[in-house]
Amino acid sequence: MPEPKFEVQMLHDRVMIKADKDGERTSSSGIVIPVTADQSNRLAWGEVCGTGHTVRMVKTGDRVLFHPADQLEVELQGATYLVMRERDLHAVANERPEHGTGLYL
Repeated sequence: MPEPKFEVQMLHDRVMIKADKDGERTSSSGIVIPVTADQSNRLAWGEVCGTGHTVRMVKTGDRVLFHPADQLEVELQGATYLVMRERDLHAVANERPEHGTGLYL
């Protein structure tokens, strides 16, 4: 008998994020930065996959900037997601800017 499938709903102010793949980066001048370089203070980008009912500033599909140390990991259907509080996010990039920095991804 197959196990029943359950829909995952985030609670309170929690946000589920699919982080961008870590890999080699290239600086604006063309220097290749390897994966093994120290990135302890580097923020990362990811896509919001789910939000709790009290989350106010981000929506599913937004790209967010966060610190990798402020996260908890969970694996669902073979994919790894990050779970964190909305207050631990540093920036949001979306198509509906209200008052932004004038910078675009």
